[in-house]
Amino acid sequence: MTNGSGEPQTQVEVRRSKRRRRTVSAYREGDRIVVLIPASLTRRQEAEWVETMVARVEKAEARRRPSDDELLRRATGLSQTWLRGRALPATVRWVDNQRSRWGSCTPVDRSIRLSRRLQDMPDWVVDYVLVHELAHLIEAGHNDRFWAWVDRYPHAERAKAWLDGYSAGARLAGGGD
Repeated sequence: MTNGSGEPQTQVEVRRSKRRRRTVSAYREGDRIVVLIPASLTRRQEAEWVETMVARVEKAEARRRPSDDELLRRATGLSQTWLRGRALPATVRWVDNQRSRWGSCTPVDRSIRLSRRLQDMPDWVVDYVLVHELAHLIEAGHNDRFWAWVDRYPHAERAKAWLDGYSAGARLAGGGD
């Protein structure tokens, strides 16, 4: 389902509560936004609050998602901090076509692509994937020298475990990876 501009339309679930008196809140749950409202609101009030709260959630999410230019700056900083500045990417960008990988790198043109699935993950996980892909600009394969570069990132083991757990959970839920 798309909106008028061809963008995917956000799925919204409204949950009414008799215990909720005045407050309205909203949060992302998977691929939908859940809006919690008092049961006493009229349908018109509900519609107004849903529009307001969906906009707030989407605005907050947009602030958390770095642009491609910001990703490039972030990657350059990570290279300076953890890889002695040896990995110099030409481009870093989000892509929609990676369903089985978190990121990829083409050393020939020094381009790095990150799966959009990472956008809602903790920064230290995104940074780990960036460091992993940056390390491919130094060592193409997954040899011991490559892993020695990656393991300079202090959250590498924790991030690997987090991504493995996320992937396992997605498989169990039938969502694939």
